[in-house]
Amino acid sequence: MPDLEEEDRRVRIADLLLRLRRVGITDQRVLSAIEAVPRDLFVEPDSRDRSYSERALPIDCGQTISAPVIVGMMTMAIDPQPDDRILEVGTGSGYQASVLSKLCARVYTVDRFRTLVSAAESRFTTLKLTNITTAVGDGMKGWPEHAPFDKIIVTAAGEEVPEALFGQLRGGGVLVAPVGPQDGVQALMRYSRTKDGIAETKLADVRFVPLIPGVAERL
Repeated sequence: MPDLEEEDRRVRIADLLLRLRRVGITDQRVLSAIEAVPRDLFVEPDSRDRSYSERALPIDCGQTISAPVIVGMMTMAIDPQPDDRILEVGTGSGYQASVLSKLCARVYTVDRFRTLVSAAESRFTTLKLTNITTAVGDGMKGWPEHAPFDKIIVTAAGEEVPEALFGQLRGGGVLVAPVGPQDGVQALMRYSRTKDGIAETKLADVRFVPLIPGVAERL
């Protein structure tokens, strides 16, 4: 399917924003960031007509681009601030990183698939997003060279959050991640580092692709 015409894109984005407000994504900064990032540029060509629908869609390497409401929910949950340095574990299509880039000082995003990182970098260039730093690596180890981070967002699910990620979260920082079995329903969790330790809140039931250690050998 060819790229969406600009007028068609505007109509679809406006409809998406209305639907997000109806389900509780009400932070205007988050909505403005979603409005500024054309989601159809981040999906496979045969999914383009569904790019603004309320569903996750398949991308390369057996991964997915999260449903818009999940992107909105996770972004709201970490409450990005203009001076924040944010780590994203699981670059995927690059859509979540692009939304975050509109809201913070810098996004550091890591993925185990070189193919995905390369494609995401191309999209960042097309959209002139210059505050995103990428790496191919083991996201379960975080990115210690750039730690600590003000916020961390994990876009793949594990039975628990890797301890390395909590270790790279600044005092007062927030981490959002899906936690649970790889083949079932997971809990989207929000963790905040307080002076007394880690406080946690469940946000929603979700389904994410699995969080896998290491770097993919061929992709």
